[in-house]
Amino acid sequence: MAMTAEHQISGLLGQFRSQLTRSMLSGAHNEEGSASMWKALNYFIVHSGLKVSVLNVFLKSYHRKQRTHFIAYLHICIRSKPFPWRDSNHTLFHNALVNLLPTGYEDE
Repeated sequence: MAMTAEHQISGLLGQFRSQLTRSMLSGAHNEEGSASMWKALNYFIVHSGLKVSVLNVFLKSYHRKQRTHFIAYLHICIRSKPFPWRDSNHTLFHNALVNLLPTGYEDE
């Protein structure tokens, strides 16, 4: 009789242990709770982080720095051979607001 009681108790503990590990692995007590938990995490944490990131980019781009005055130093814009595109003076991805030419900025 003692063996059957031990066998029944160990069987019940084994079932309880398997249910406990399943609920701990899922993060919630059932599948519906797990789905609602991940949905809430998505809306509250991920979307909030995305909004803060967009706000950070917007605020940093709002304050633009003034570009420096061009001084024709000899070491700036050395061209040993012309570029093989356009007028051979502009770089391939030339930006008129940022990139210099040997004579200075384009709009000055």
